[in-house]
Amino acid sequence: MTNDSMTNDSMINDSMTMTNDSMTNDSMTLNTKAGEIQRILEELYPETPIPLKHSDPYTLLIAVLLSAQCTDERVNQITPKLFARADNPADMAQVPVEEIQEIIRPCGLSPMKSKGISGLSKIIMEKHGGKVPESFEDLEALPSVGHKTASVVMSQAFGWPAFPVDTHIHRLATRWGLTSGKNVEQTERDLKAIFPENTWNKLHLQIIYFGREYCPARGHKVEQCPICALFNCEL
Repeated sequence: MTNDSMTNDSMINDSMTMTNDSMTNDSMTLNTKAGEIQRILEELYPETPIPLKHSDPYTLLIAVLLSAQCTDERVNQITPKLFARADNPADMAQVPVEEIQEIIRPCGLSPMKSKGISGLSKIIMEKHGGKVPESFEDLEALPSVGHKTASVVMSQAFGWPAFPVDTHIHRLATRWGLTSGKNVEQTERDLKAIFPENTWNKLHLQIIYFGREYCPARGHKVEQCPICALFNCEL
């Protein structure tokens, strides 16, 4: 079914035809609920372009690093300026940290992020032959690169199965009753256990897009959210 034929209103109306007994968090099995959520996400977002503009694994790595506590929109405004100065680790390693910091200042946390960008660029040149390493262990050993950033690079740049979980996905997974985890690490383990591995890379992007459009942290209206309306989710 296409996006044109499956509108938000029709999806909510369809959900209302199901009885509360069959569609509540208590009575529905976790796997059945996960399947319904995945069906809705696939109908709404059959295509999932990567939100951060990049041209290769290195520029994606830098963009993801900059996105910490910053919107993708803001990152996409800043990275063209940064990459015009240096878009590869060899050139970036030569840029003074102070200059990087000034360029990326609008993204927030610029002192830490600029040191991380400079440091990881030097390490990539010294230890990895100028190429972004293709392993979780090596990525997470780079300055300012945590597990979530490494997961994004591994999945979106290299195609390895990963399920990057940030606070937004953690919030939605909790709201939808897919996890009782108290942190993103537990939520990642729970989501990986529920959903097939070959869906992880696309699914985490679908959840991000859905959260922005239908299921925000503030101003959320259950009756207008296809998933929360379907499962009577409590906020």
